[in-house]
Amino acid sequence: MMKGLKKWRLLAMFTVLAAFLSGCGEDYLSTLKPAGAVGQEQLNILILSVIIMTLVVVVVSVIYLLAFVKFRRSKVGEDFKPKQVEGSHTLEVIWTVIPIILLLILAVPTINSTYKFADVAAMDEVDEEGNKTALTVNVTAKLYWWEFEYPDFGVVTAQELVVPTGEKVYFNLMAADVKHSFWIPSVGGKMDTNVENINKFYLEFDKVSAGLNDGEGVFYGKCAELCGPSHALMDFKVKSLERNDFDAWIAAMQATEGQTADKESSDVGEATFANSCLSCHAISGVGVSGALGPNLTTFGDRNRVAGFMDHTEEDVVKWIMDGMKPESKLKPGNLMTGKYNVSEAEAEAIAKYLMSLSVED
Repeated sequence: MMKGLKKWRLLAMFTVLAAFLSGCGEDYLSTLKPAGAVGQEQLNILILSVIIMTLVVVVVSVIYLLAFVKFRRSKVGEDFKPKQVEGSHTLEVIWTVIPIILLLILAVPTINSTYKFADVAAMDEVDEEGNKTALTVNVTAKLYWWEFEYPDFGVVTAQELVVPTGEKVYFNLMAADVKHSFWIPSVGGKMDTNVENINKFYLEFDKVSAGLNDGEGVFYGKCAELCGPSHALMDFKVKSLERNDFDAWIAAMQATEGQTADKESSDVGEATFANSCLSCHAISGVGVSGALGPNLTTFGDRNRVAGFMDHTEEDVVKWIMDGMKPESKLKPGNLMTGKYNVSEAEAEAIAKYLMSLSVED
């Protein structure tokens, strides 16, 4: 009696937990609330697979219960022997054909979507003036950060991907060190970034990100391939803008061409940055990919430090001071450690300087 009661309590607990978790999806992160055509189609396939699996479970359960009720020992007696169906051609056809049909129902839309999302022929199309008609972004995954290059505009940024809404955005995915995986849960499924080859696909962003996540105004991107001790901290943010706003952002980034820090500046933060950080971190948004460290042109516009810390001067100082240790405590395995030496006062000045780097109004 008590054992049965415990089982019912356990079932009730899991039911309540499932109901509670069903409301945990957020627009900026959940695959169950797609913000693009790719994510919506992938969700449709997921729902279809759940329906098929549920149907199978229900049918098998009903058959089991019917057999359980019909052939109870108390009803048919000890010596009852049911009809033997071994070698039945009809049954063999049924339990062979039905699974094949169910697999085809799931396989056809899945294969169709896979090939459709892999069609990147439009990436190379040009207009009458020879300009590309589609937006292409080169994504390079590194330990443990992301670099985004817009080759048609000569713009490079890091940790924050900025894209227009209402059109296909094509991606060239690669890795600089080990295998990673590019994933924006709310917009579309993941794809690996490899060292030895370039993977290509596209995503569509149907929703402007402003206002998401309590005002942060970004979608969250993830590394979906275990790549080292700080894999879980390898986040990036995605800002989706109306096309006019995206064009304005590109123009603002291009306007930073040649921007640098002065080693002789009267601003302690700028001078210290120029002497200790500039060799790895560019502060001009114009260039090509391949930098040693993340581009910091838009540092003041970001909403996270190192992808996971609060965007405050205090946390910037913590991050800078942590980088002087032989091994980072905040983001283990990152390649910034042990390459510079600054005092805490200088770190505070650098933090203030970095917060001033902005291209947004």
